[in-house]
Amino acid sequence: MSRLILWVLPLLLAGCMLGPQHAVPDTQLPPALPVAGEGDAIARDWRSWWQQFNDPVLDHLVGSATLANLDLQQQAARVRAARAQLGFERFQQWPRLDLEAGASREKTPASSFGFPGAASNTQSLFSLTAALGYEVDLWGRLARVEEGAEAQLAASVYGAEAMRLTVIADVVNTYFELRAQQRAVEITEAAIADRERAVDLQQIRYDAGLVDRLTLLQAQSDLESARTQLPDQRERLTQLESALGILIGHDARQLFENLDLGDTRLADLDAIESLPAVLPSEMLQRRPDIRAAEQTLRAANAAIGEVMASRLPALNLTALIGSISSEASDLLIGDAEAWRLGASVLGSSSSRWGVRAAEAERDLAELQYLATVQTAFAEVRDALAAFDAAHERVDAVRRQIDVLGDTEELAQVRYDGGESIFLEVLDARRALLDAELALATAEQQRLTAAATLFKALGGGWDPDAVDLEGGDALVEPAEREPGSRTAVPEVRASR
Repeated sequence: MSRLILWVLPLLLAGCMLGPQHAVPDTQLPPALPVAGEGDAIARDWRSWWQQFNDPVLDHLVGSATLANLDLQQQAARVRAARAQLGFERFQQWPRLDLEAGASREKTPASSFGFPGAASNTQSLFSLTAALGYEVDLWGRLARVEEGAEAQLAASVYGAEAMRLTVIADVVNTYFELRAQQRAVEITEAAIADRERAVDLQQIRYDAGLVDRLTLLQAQSDLESARTQLPDQRERLTQLESALGILIGHDARQLFENLDLGDTRLADLDAIESLPAVLPSEMLQRRPDIRAAEQTLRAANAAIGEVMASRLPALNLTALIGSISSEASDLLIGDAEAWRLGASVLGSSSSRWGVRAAEAERDLAELQYLATVQTAFAEVRDALAAFDAAHERVDAVRRQIDVLGDTEELAQVRYDGGESIFLEVLDARRALLDAELALATAEQQRLTAAATLFKALGGGWDPDAVDLEGGDALVEPAEREPGSRTAVPEVRASR
């Protein structure tokens, strides 16, 4: 009976786990988020929020980025590595079976026997053994290792989702800025053409003696002032094309050779006027970076238990069975059978400083979690303010353009009637050009503010769809052969 107790007692103790239990720290959330309003249609399609702009070109670019973006592929590789590590740690908890087959032939020289007349001896030895080893998890060390690996996998998955959300938002924002820059180039080119006609007209008037040279020089100066804006605008346009190509995972030249942006303007896109209401508690579940920080904290907490258990003796059970014979044909004969059962206790000399180091890492992870939560709510607050301001800015600039258009028209009439100088016309034109460029920027900022707010609120992914065990499609970009390029499908704008 005493022997039975000695064998059963370790198994009963195997459920003991050292170390603190994981708990999410209190974040002292605000009572409510000042969301702009509820949008049921948007809430129904929260994950594909960019489709609310109703732009097929943008939808194509986002889809291409989720498949070919190199940052997302790196994140997917990290997820696969974390999933493999979890499988390895789980395997470590099972009994380990090692099989070994051996054969040797040995000759002993006669001189080694130490007496006259001895003859050398040559013999063969064949063996076939199976060894079974098992570590009894007395203090929960292996369980803590598995818990940490699970948390690291979850952190990798949520980190990949956070990267995916960032990439999508970057694609959307870069696309909007690209279209705004295209519009700025169009406005400037139209202004240059208009000023060239004005210079030609003033030249005719100057040659006819109707205006003085100062008026002609003012028209030429206004033309050159408009021309100076074009190089910077075109340079910025090229930079945005390159940035968009990197986000999509393709060379900019290759991307725009197969992509027809059409003549759609930002003003033609559907503006998002309302947003789904989100409670603070939902923010903690929806933001993937918060979920990743929480899992990192869980992994650090599990590491404390692992280190504490490592300081205590470990019990290993071993069993060996096999055959040993001088003839290979006798290996399976009963007389050749050999076996051994054993148990060993291995102590550790690790100090308490390892536990203190693990506790410090846990404290650091907790602070990082709290900082992530604080940053998230600050981003939402700033994004909400930018969302409201962007809509007000567009309305204000549009009203300004209406007034400046009337001002230019009236200044031209007064100049043609001899009631004012040409400089008043030029001032009105410059102000109108600046306002038109400001409108292009304001329309881009309105759409960008919506994209930024959706990102801050954690839109663009479904927390319930994440599979931590299998190959989740959300974090697994399409595989391709090493060194190959994913073709860019040709897309033509529908409007």
